[in-house]
Amino acid sequence: MPPSAGISPIPHTTDEFAGLPSALAECWDRVRSRLVAEVGEAAFKSWLAPLAVQDVTDGAVRLSLPTRFMRDWVATHYVDRVRRVLGEEMPDLRSLDLVVAPKLKPVAGPAPVVRADPVPLTLPPAANRIEAPARPAIRAEAVEADPLSPDQVSVPLDPRLTFETFVVGKPNELAFAAARRVAESAAVSFNPLFLYGGVGLGKTHLMNAIAWHIRQRDPSRRVIYLSAEKFMYQFIRALRFKDTVAFKDQFRSVDVLMIDDVQFISGKDSTQEEFFHTFNALVDQNRQVIVSADKSPSDLEGLEERLRSRLGWGLVADIHPTTYELRLGILASKAEQLGTPVPEKVMEFLAHKIASNVRELEGALNRLVAHAQLVGRAITLETAQDVLHDLIRAHDRRVTVEEIQKRVAEHYTIRVADMSSARRARQVARPRQVAMYLSKALTSKSLPEIGRKFGGRDHTTVMHAVRKIEELTATDAALAEDIELLRRMLES
Repeated sequence: MPPSAGISPIPHTTDEFAGLPSALAECWDRVRSRLVAEVGEAAFKSWLAPLAVQDVTDGAVRLSLPTRFMRDWVATHYVDRVRRVLGEEMPDLRSLDLVVAPKLKPVAGPAPVVRADPVPLTLPPAANRIEAPARPAIRAEAVEADPLSPDQVSVPLDPRLTFETFVVGKPNELAFAAARRVAESAAVSFNPLFLYGGVGLGKTHLMNAIAWHIRQRDPSRRVIYLSAEKFMYQFIRALRFKDTVAFKDQFRSVDVLMIDDVQFISGKDSTQEEFFHTFNALVDQNRQVIVSADKSPSDLEGLEERLRSRLGWGLVADIHPTTYELRLGILASKAEQLGTPVPEKVMEFLAHKIASNVRELEGALNRLVAHAQLVGRAITLETAQDVLHDLIRAHDRRVTVEEIQKRVAEHYTIRVADMSSARRARQVARPRQVAMYLSKALTSKSLPEIGRKFGGRDHTTVMHAVRKIEELTATDAALAEDIELLRRMLES
Protein backbone atom coordinates (compact mmCIF):
# COMPACT_ATOMS: atom_id res chain seq x y z
CA MET A 1 0.00 0.00 0.00
CA PRO A 2 1.81 3.17 -1.16
CA PRO A 3 1.76 6.34 0.96
CA SER A 4 -1.23 8.55 0.23
CA ALA A 5 -0.86 11.55 -2.06
CA GLY A 6 0.57 14.62 -0.46
CA ILE A 7 2.66 12.71 2.10
CA SER A 8 6.35 12.92 1.46
CA PRO A 9 8.35 9.73 2.04
CA ILE A 10 10.25 9.45 5.31
CA PRO A 11 13.94 9.77 4.50
CA HIS A 12 16.27 6.92 5.48
CA THR A 13 19.92 7.03 6.20
CA THR A 14 22.13 4.64 4.26
CA ASP A 15 22.89 2.54 7.33
CA GLU A 16 19.38 2.56 8.78
CA PHE A 17 18.83 -1.13 8.05
CA ALA A 18 22.43 -2.17 8.61
CA GLY A 19 22.56 -5.72 9.93
CA LEU A 20 19.08 -6.72 8.72
CA PRO A 21 18.69 -9.42 6.05
CA SER A 22 17.54 -7.83 2.82
CA ALA A 23 14.09 -9.49 2.91
CA LEU A 24 13.46 -8.28 6.47
CA ALA A 25 14.79 -4.80 5.65
CA GLU A 26 12.40 -4.57 2.69
CA CYS A 27 9.54 -5.82 4.86
CA TRP A 28 10.24 -3.27 7.62
CA ASP A 29 10.53 -0.48 5.04
CA ARG A 30 7.08 -1.38 3.70
CA VAL A 31 5.68 -1.44 7.22
CA ARG A 32 7.04 2.06 7.83
CA SER A 33 5.60 3.35 4.53
CA ARG A 34 2.17 1.96 5.34
CA LEU A 35 2.25 3.46 8.83
CA VAL A 36 3.09 6.87 7.35
CA ALA A 37 0.07 6.57 5.05
CA GLU A 38 -2.23 5.48 7.88
CA VAL A 39 -1.30 7.83 10.74
CA GLY A 40 0.07 10.80 8.80
CA GLU A 41 3.58 12.15 8.47
CA ALA A 42 3.50 14.30 11.63
CA ALA A 43 2.32 11.45 13.88
CA PHE A 44 4.79 9.05 12.32
CA LYS A 45 7.75 11.36 12.83
CA SER A 46 6.74 12.11 16.42
CA TRP A 47 6.03 8.58 17.65
CA LEU A 48 6.65 5.76 15.17
CA ALA A 49 9.81 6.83 13.33
CA PRO A 50 11.96 5.98 16.40
CA LEU A 51 10.76 2.35 16.29
CA ALA A 52 13.63 0.00 15.46
CA VAL A 53 13.78 -3.77 15.02
CA GLN A 54 15.52 -5.20 18.09
CA ASP A 55 15.24 -8.87 17.15
CA VAL A 56 13.08 -11.42 15.32
CA THR A 57 13.02 -15.03 16.55
CA ASP A 58 10.53 -17.68 15.40
CA GLY A 59 7.72 -15.20 14.80
CA ALA A 60 8.40 -13.19 17.98
CA VAL A 61 9.30 -9.60 17.12
CA ARG A 62 10.82 -7.09 19.51
CA LEU A 63 10.74 -3.40 18.56
CA SER A 64 12.63 -0.80 20.56
CA LEU A 65 12.03 2.86 21.42
CA PRO A 66 14.53 5.29 22.96
CA THR A 67 12.50 6.28 26.08
CA ARG A 68 10.06 4.68 28.48
CA PHE A 69 7.59 7.47 27.89
CA MET A 70 7.58 6.88 24.11
CA ARG A 71 7.29 3.11 24.64
CA ASP A 72 4.25 3.60 26.91
CA TRP A 73 2.64 6.06 24.51
CA VAL A 74 3.05 3.80 21.48
CA ALA A 75 1.81 0.82 23.52
CA THR A 76 -1.30 2.78 24.48
CA HIS A 77 -2.12 4.47 21.18
CA TYR A 78 -0.47 2.69 18.25
CA VAL A 79 0.48 -0.91 19.08
CA ASP A 80 -2.66 -2.47 17.55
CA ARG A 81 -2.07 -0.63 14.29
CA VAL A 82 1.61 -1.60 14.23
CA ARG A 83 0.76 -5.22 15.03
CA ARG A 84 -1.87 -5.38 12.27
CA VAL A 85 0.39 -3.88 9.58
CA LEU A 86 3.35 -5.98 10.69
CA GLY A 87 1.17 -9.14 10.70
CA GLU A 88 0.04 -8.48 7.15
CA GLU A 89 3.64 -8.12 5.99
CA MET A 90 4.99 -10.98 8.18
CA PRO A 91 2.29 -13.69 8.10
CA ASP A 92 3.93 -15.92 10.74
CA LEU A 93 4.02 -13.12 13.35
CA ARG A 94 3.34 -14.76 16.72
CA SER A 95 3.97 -11.94 19.21
CA LEU A 96 5.08 -8.33 19.33
CA ASP A 97 6.92 -6.71 22.23
CA LEU A 98 8.00 -3.10 22.75
CA VAL A 99 11.20 -2.51 24.72
CA VAL A 100 13.27 0.50 25.71
CA ALA A 101 16.75 0.88 24.20
CA PRO A 102 17.90 4.40 25.17
CA LYS A 103 21.22 4.38 23.30
CA LEU A 104 19.81 3.47 19.92
CA LYS A 105 19.62 5.91 17.06
CA PRO A 106 16.06 7.13 16.48
CA VAL A 107 15.29 4.77 13.60
CA ALA A 108 18.16 2.31 13.44
CA GLY A 109 18.61 -0.67 15.75
CA PRO A 110 21.47 -3.05 16.43
CA ALA A 111 21.88 -6.15 14.33
CA PRO A 112 18.88 -8.38 15.19
CA VAL A 113 18.86 -12.12 15.69
CA VAL A 114 16.82 -13.53 12.79
CA ARG A 115 15.69 -16.87 11.47
CA ALA A 116 17.85 -18.55 8.86
CA ASP A 117 15.05 -18.76 6.27
CA PRO A 118 13.72 -15.57 4.68
CA VAL A 119 10.63 -13.93 6.11
CA PRO A 120 7.63 -14.63 3.84
CA LEU A 121 6.38 -11.37 2.37
CA THR A 122 3.00 -12.53 1.01
CA LEU A 123 -0.22 -12.53 2.98
CA PRO A 124 -1.73 -16.05 3.47
CA PRO A 125 -5.45 -16.71 4.05
CA ALA A 126 -6.72 -15.25 7.30
CA ALA A 127 -7.60 -18.69 8.64
CA ASN A 128 -3.95 -19.77 8.52
CA ARG A 129 -2.63 -16.77 10.44
CA ILE A 130 -1.85 -16.87 14.14
CA GLU A 131 -3.28 -13.84 15.86
CA ALA A 132 -0.94 -12.05 18.24
CA PRO A 133 -2.21 -11.50 21.77
CA ALA A 134 -4.36 -8.41 22.10
CA ARG A 135 -3.13 -5.58 24.29
CA PRO A 136 -4.98 -4.65 27.49
CA ALA A 137 -8.13 -2.62 26.90
CA ILE A 138 -7.89 1.13 27.18
CA ARG A 139 -10.48 3.15 29.07
CA ALA A 140 -13.36 3.52 26.62
CA GLU A 141 -14.30 6.95 27.88
CA ALA A 142 -10.77 8.28 27.28
CA VAL A 143 -10.72 7.03 23.68
CA GLU A 144 -14.17 8.38 22.89
CA ALA A 145 -13.54 11.74 24.53
CA ASP A 146 -10.10 12.28 23.04
CA PRO A 147 -10.67 14.27 19.83
CA LEU A 148 -7.06 15.36 19.49
CA SER A 149 -4.54 12.72 18.47
CA PRO A 150 -1.04 12.81 20.01
CA ASP A 151 0.60 13.71 16.71
CA GLN A 152 -1.11 17.09 16.86
CA VAL A 153 0.91 18.12 19.91
CA SER A 154 3.79 19.34 17.77
CA VAL A 155 2.58 21.36 14.80
CA PRO A 156 3.78 20.37 11.30
CA LEU A 157 6.61 22.55 10.05
CA ASP A 158 6.31 24.63 6.91
CA PRO A 159 9.05 23.48 4.49
CA ARG A 160 9.23 26.99 2.99
CA LEU A 161 10.25 28.60 6.27
CA THR A 162 13.97 27.92 6.56
CA PHE A 163 17.06 30.00 7.27
CA GLU A 164 17.86 29.97 3.56
CA THR A 165 14.58 31.70 2.66
CA PHE A 166 14.76 34.27 5.47
CA VAL A 167 15.83 37.71 4.20
CA VAL A 168 18.12 39.40 6.72
CA GLY A 169 18.26 43.16 7.25
CA LYS A 170 19.05 45.58 10.02
CA PRO A 171 15.61 45.23 11.72
CA ASN A 172 15.97 41.45 12.17
CA GLU A 173 19.71 40.72 12.13
CA LEU A 174 20.01 40.12 15.90
CA ALA A 175 17.04 37.75 16.00
CA PHE A 176 18.34 35.87 12.95
CA ALA A 177 21.86 35.52 14.39
CA ALA A 178 20.51 34.31 17.74
CA ALA A 179 18.16 31.81 16.09
CA ARG A 180 20.99 30.47 13.94
CA ARG A 181 23.30 30.10 16.94
CA VAL A 182 20.68 28.13 18.89
CA ALA A 183 19.93 25.86 15.91
CA GLU A 184 23.58 25.10 15.15
CA SER A 185 24.96 24.76 18.67
CA ALA A 186 24.98 21.39 20.41
CA ALA A 187 25.33 23.17 23.77
CA VAL A 188 22.77 25.61 25.16
CA SER A 189 24.14 29.08 24.49
CA PHE A 190 21.41 31.07 26.23
CA ASN A 191 18.20 29.87 27.81
CA PRO A 192 15.58 30.81 26.90
CA LEU A 193 15.81 32.47 23.52
CA PHE A 194 12.94 34.97 23.49
CA LEU A 195 11.93 36.38 20.09
CA TYR A 196 9.41 39.20 19.95
CA GLY A 197 7.98 41.56 17.36
CA GLY A 198 4.77 42.66 15.69
CA VAL A 199 2.48 40.57 13.52
CA GLY A 200 3.99 39.31 10.27
CA LEU A 201 7.59 40.36 10.92
CA GLY A 202 9.18 36.89 10.85
CA LYS A 203 8.87 35.29 14.31
CA THR A 204 7.11 32.18 13.03
CA HIS A 205 9.56 31.94 10.11
CA LEU A 206 12.51 31.88 12.52
CA MET A 207 10.80 29.38 14.83
CA ASN A 208 10.19 27.00 11.91
CA ALA A 209 13.73 27.53 10.64
CA ILE A 210 15.21 26.62 14.04
CA ALA A 211 13.13 23.43 14.25
CA TRP A 212 14.00 22.39 10.68
CA HIS A 213 17.72 22.99 11.20
CA ILE A 214 17.85 21.06 14.49
CA ARG A 215 15.99 18.08 13.05
CA GLN A 216 18.20 17.96 9.97
CA ARG A 217 21.42 18.45 11.90
CA ASP A 218 20.65 15.91 14.63
CA PRO A 219 17.47 13.83 14.10
CA SER A 220 17.93 12.21 17.52
CA ARG A 221 17.06 15.47 19.30
CA ARG A 222 13.39 15.57 20.19
CA VAL A 223 11.79 18.91 19.33
CA ILE A 224 8.26 19.98 20.24
CA TYR A 225 7.02 23.15 18.56
CA LEU A 226 3.51 24.37 19.28
CA SER A 227 1.51 27.48 20.08
CA ALA A 228 0.81 28.59 23.63
CA GLU A 229 -2.87 28.01 22.90
CA LYS A 230 -2.22 24.36 22.03
CA PHE A 231 -0.04 23.96 25.12
CA MET A 232 -2.95 25.20 27.22
CA TYR A 233 -5.36 22.88 25.43
CA GLN A 234 -3.11 19.88 26.06
CA PHE A 235 -2.87 20.83 29.72
CA ILE A 236 -6.66 21.12 30.04
CA ARG A 237 -7.09 17.68 28.43
CA ALA A 238 -4.56 16.20 30.85
CA LEU A 239 -6.51 17.62 33.79
CA ARG A 240 -9.80 16.40 32.37
CA PHE A 241 -8.62 12.82 31.89
CA LYS A 242 -6.49 12.84 35.07
CA ASP A 243 -3.39 12.20 32.98
CA THR A 244 -1.09 15.00 34.16
CA VAL A 245 1.83 12.63 34.74
CA ALA A 246 1.94 11.73 31.03
CA PHE A 247 1.61 15.42 30.16
CA LYS A 248 4.57 16.32 32.37
CA ASP A 249 6.66 13.44 31.00
CA GLN A 250 5.85 14.44 27.46
CA PHE A 251 6.89 18.08 27.77
CA ARG A 252 9.75 17.64 30.22
CA SER A 253 11.53 14.87 28.33
CA VAL A 254 12.15 16.90 25.15
CA ASP A 255 15.49 18.32 24.07
CA VAL A 256 14.02 21.52 22.64
CA LEU A 257 10.68 23.07 23.59
CA MET A 258 9.41 25.85 21.33
CA ILE A 259 6.32 27.86 22.31
CA ASP A 260 4.87 30.38 19.85
CA ASP A 261 2.75 33.40 20.89
CA VAL A 262 3.27 32.96 24.64
CA GLN A 263 1.17 36.09 25.25
CA PHE A 264 -1.88 33.87 24.76
CA ILE A 265 -1.54 32.43 28.28
CA SER A 266 -1.78 35.90 29.85
CA GLY A 267 -4.40 35.71 32.58
CA LYS A 268 -4.52 31.88 32.47
CA ASP A 269 -3.15 31.24 35.95
CA SER A 270 -3.18 27.42 35.96
CA THR A 271 -1.55 27.18 32.53
CA GLN A 272 1.07 29.74 33.57
CA GLU A 273 1.82 27.67 36.67
CA GLU A 274 2.36 24.51 34.62
CA PHE A 275 4.42 26.35 31.99
CA PHE A 276 6.55 27.89 34.74
CA HIS A 277 7.37 24.47 36.22
CA THR A 278 7.95 22.94 32.77
CA PHE A 279 10.28 25.82 31.91
CA ASN A 280 12.26 25.38 35.15
CA ALA A 281 12.49 21.60 34.72
CA LEU A 282 13.91 21.94 31.21
CA VAL A 283 16.36 24.69 32.13
CA ASP A 284 17.57 22.64 35.12
CA GLN A 285 18.28 19.75 32.71
CA ASN A 286 20.09 22.13 30.34
CA ARG A 287 17.44 21.63 27.66
CA GLN A 288 16.77 24.45 25.19
CA VAL A 289 13.62 26.58 25.50
CA ILE A 290 12.62 29.00 22.71
CA VAL A 291 9.67 31.36 23.10
CA SER A 292 8.08 33.99 20.86
CA ALA A 293 5.61 36.77 21.66
CA ASP A 294 4.35 40.06 20.32
CA LYS A 295 5.98 42.04 23.15
CA SER A 296 9.10 41.84 25.30
CA PRO A 297 8.81 39.87 28.59
CA SER A 298 8.66 43.04 30.68
CA ASP A 299 5.75 44.39 28.59
CA LEU A 300 3.60 41.25 28.64
CA GLU A 301 0.55 42.07 30.74
CA GLY A 302 -1.29 39.32 32.60
CA LEU A 303 1.82 37.20 33.20
CA GLU A 304 3.07 36.50 36.69
CA GLU A 305 6.15 38.49 37.66
CA ARG A 306 8.20 35.34 38.27
CA LEU A 307 7.37 34.05 34.77
CA ARG A 308 8.25 37.37 33.13
CA SER A 309 11.52 37.30 35.05
CA ARG A 310 12.32 33.74 33.87
CA LEU A 311 11.51 34.59 30.24
CA GLY A 312 14.00 37.45 30.38
CA TRP A 313 16.80 35.24 31.75
CA GLY A 314 18.44 34.35 28.46
CA LEU A 315 18.62 36.38 25.28
CA VAL A 316 15.73 38.67 24.34
CA ALA A 317 15.89 39.50 20.61
CA ASP A 318 13.41 41.86 19.03
CA ILE A 319 12.36 42.06 15.38
CA HIS A 320 11.75 45.66 14.35
CA PRO A 321 9.33 46.76 11.62
CA THR A 322 10.81 46.32 8.18
CA THR A 323 12.62 49.08 6.34
CA TYR A 324 11.92 49.97 2.72
CA GLU A 325 15.19 48.31 1.64
CA LEU A 326 14.40 45.11 3.53
CA ARG A 327 10.92 44.94 1.99
CA LEU A 328 12.48 45.27 -1.46
CA GLY A 329 14.86 42.42 -0.62
CA ILE A 330 11.98 40.23 0.57
CA LEU A 331 10.02 40.89 -2.61
CA ALA A 332 13.04 40.15 -4.82
CA SER A 333 13.65 36.87 -2.97
CA LYS A 334 9.98 35.88 -3.20
CA ALA A 335 9.81 36.71 -6.93
CA GLU A 336 12.89 34.54 -7.50
CA GLN A 337 11.25 31.65 -5.63
CA LEU A 338 8.11 32.03 -7.73
CA GLY A 339 10.21 32.05 -10.91
CA THR A 340 8.35 35.06 -12.26
CA PRO A 341 10.04 38.29 -13.40
CA VAL A 342 8.50 41.29 -11.62
CA PRO A 343 9.35 44.82 -12.83
CA GLU A 344 11.41 46.84 -10.39
CA LYS A 345 8.85 49.66 -10.34
CA VAL A 346 6.14 47.23 -9.24
CA MET A 347 8.27 45.92 -6.37
CA GLU A 348 9.09 49.49 -5.32
CA PHE A 349 5.37 50.29 -5.37
CA LEU A 350 4.53 47.28 -3.18
CA ALA A 351 7.41 47.98 -0.77
CA HIS A 352 6.22 51.55 -0.42
CA LYS A 353 2.50 50.82 -0.01
CA ILE A 354 2.52 47.66 2.14
CA ALA A 355 4.86 48.38 5.00
CA SER A 356 3.44 46.94 8.20
CA ASN A 357 3.28 43.20 7.54
CA VAL A 358 5.60 40.88 5.63
CA ARG A 359 2.83 38.29 5.25
CA GLU A 360 0.63 40.82 3.50
CA LEU A 361 3.56 41.91 1.37
CA GLU A 362 4.25 38.35 0.18
CA GLY A 363 0.51 37.70 -0.18
CA ALA A 364 0.18 40.75 -2.44
CA LEU A 365 3.00 39.49 -4.67
CA ASN A 366 1.46 35.98 -4.80
CA ARG A 367 -1.87 37.51 -5.79
CA LEU A 368 -0.29 39.65 -8.47
CA VAL A 369 1.69 36.75 -9.97
CA ALA A 370 -1.36 34.44 -9.87
CA HIS A 371 -3.46 37.06 -11.65
CA ALA A 372 -0.82 37.47 -14.34
CA GLN A 373 -0.59 33.71 -14.91
CA LEU A 374 -4.34 33.03 -14.87
CA VAL A 375 -5.53 36.04 -16.86
CA GLY A 376 -2.49 36.31 -19.09
CA ARG A 377 -1.80 39.99 -18.42
CA ALA A 378 1.70 41.33 -17.96
CA ILE A 379 2.69 42.55 -14.49
CA THR A 380 2.74 46.34 -14.65
CA LEU A 381 2.32 49.18 -12.19
CA GLU A 382 -1.22 49.77 -13.48
CA THR A 383 -2.08 46.09 -13.07
CA ALA A 384 -0.74 46.11 -9.51
CA GLN A 385 -2.83 49.16 -8.61
CA ASP A 386 -5.92 47.56 -10.12
CA VAL A 387 -5.51 44.04 -8.68
CA LEU A 388 -4.46 45.18 -5.21
CA HIS A 389 -6.70 48.23 -4.85
CA ASP A 390 -8.59 46.83 -1.83
CA LEU A 391 -5.41 45.83 0.00
CA ILE A 392 -3.74 49.17 -0.66
CA ARG A 393 -6.84 51.09 0.42
CA ALA A 394 -7.10 49.04 3.61
CA HIS A 395 -3.43 49.67 4.34
CA ASP A 396 -3.83 53.41 3.80
CA ARG A 397 -6.62 53.46 6.37
CA ARG A 398 -4.33 52.05 9.02
CA VAL A 399 -2.56 55.38 9.51
CA THR A 400 -4.14 56.96 12.61
CA VAL A 401 -4.59 60.59 13.60
CA GLU A 402 -2.52 59.91 16.73
CA GLU A 403 0.40 58.63 14.62
CA ILE A 404 0.19 61.70 12.41
CA GLN A 405 0.18 64.04 15.41
CA LYS A 406 3.21 62.27 16.89
CA ARG A 407 5.22 62.36 13.64
CA VAL A 408 4.43 65.98 12.92
CA ALA A 409 5.24 67.00 16.50
CA GLU A 410 8.60 65.22 16.29
CA HIS A 411 9.36 66.81 12.93
CA TYR A 412 8.65 70.35 14.11
CA THR A 413 10.06 69.78 17.64
CA ILE A 414 6.90 70.58 19.55
CA ARG A 415 4.93 68.60 22.13
CA VAL A 416 2.16 66.23 21.03
CA ALA A 417 -0.03 67.97 23.63
CA ASP A 418 0.30 71.20 21.60
CA MET A 419 -1.83 69.57 18.87
CA SER A 420 -4.84 69.73 21.18
CA SER A 421 -3.95 72.90 23.07
CA ALA A 422 -5.45 76.38 22.59
CA ARG A 423 -2.08 77.92 21.71
CA ARG A 424 -2.18 79.93 18.47
CA ALA A 425 1.50 80.88 18.12
CA ARG A 426 2.78 80.32 14.59
CA GLN A 427 5.35 77.69 15.67
CA VAL A 428 2.44 75.59 16.98
CA ALA A 429 -0.45 76.58 14.71
CA ARG A 430 1.31 75.72 11.44
CA PRO A 431 2.35 72.18 12.49
CA ARG A 432 -1.20 71.65 13.78
CA GLN A 433 -2.58 72.61 10.38
CA VAL A 434 -0.12 70.27 8.69
CA ALA A 435 -1.28 67.43 10.97
CA MET A 436 -4.93 68.19 10.16
CA TYR A 437 -4.14 68.23 6.44
CA LEU A 438 -2.36 64.86 6.62
CA SER A 439 -5.17 63.40 8.74
CA LYS A 440 -7.65 64.31 6.01
CA ALA A 441 -5.36 62.93 3.27
CA LEU A 442 -4.20 59.70 4.92
CA THR A 443 -7.14 58.53 7.05
CA SER A 444 -10.81 57.83 6.46
CA LYS A 445 -11.86 60.05 9.36
CA SER A 446 -14.51 62.70 8.74
CA LEU A 447 -13.79 66.39 9.37
CA PRO A 448 -15.72 66.43 12.69
CA GLU A 449 -13.86 63.29 13.85
CA ILE A 450 -10.52 64.89 13.01
CA GLY A 451 -11.53 68.08 14.82
CA ARG A 452 -12.33 66.12 17.98
CA LYS A 453 -8.81 64.63 17.91
CA PHE A 454 -7.38 68.16 17.93
CA GLY A 455 -8.87 69.37 21.21
CA GLY A 456 -12.51 69.31 20.15
CA ARG A 457 -12.14 71.80 17.31
CA ASP A 458 -14.98 72.46 14.87
CA HIS A 459 -14.98 70.81 11.43
CA THR A 460 -14.73 74.24 9.81
CA THR A 461 -11.37 74.72 11.53
CA VAL A 462 -10.12 71.48 9.96
CA MET A 463 -11.48 72.52 6.57
CA HIS A 464 -9.68 75.87 6.83
CA ALA A 465 -6.41 74.12 7.79
CA VAL A 466 -6.66 71.76 4.79
CA ARG A 467 -7.28 74.63 2.35
CA LYS A 468 -4.51 76.73 3.87
CA ILE A 469 -1.91 73.97 3.52
CA GLU A 470 -3.02 73.25 -0.06
CA GLU A 471 -2.50 76.91 -0.93
CA LEU A 472 0.88 77.15 0.79
CA THR A 473 2.34 74.00 -0.78
CA ALA A 474 1.75 75.51 -4.21
CA THR A 475 4.13 78.38 -3.43
CA ASP A 476 6.27 77.22 -0.49
CA ALA A 477 8.72 74.56 -1.69
CA ALA A 478 10.11 73.94 1.82
CA LEU A 479 6.65 73.23 3.23
CA ALA A 480 5.79 71.01 0.27
CA GLU A 481 9.00 69.05 0.89
CA ASP A 482 8.17 68.70 4.61
CA ILE A 483 4.71 67.35 3.85
CA GLU A 484 6.01 64.88 1.27
CA LEU A 485 8.64 63.64 3.73
CA LEU A 486 6.03 63.25 6.49
CA ARG A 487 3.70 61.43 4.11
CA ARG A 488 6.41 58.94 3.17
CA MET A 489 7.35 58.36 6.81
CA LEU A 490 3.73 57.72 7.75
CA GLU A 491 3.05 55.40 4.82
CA SER A 492 6.28 53.40 5.17
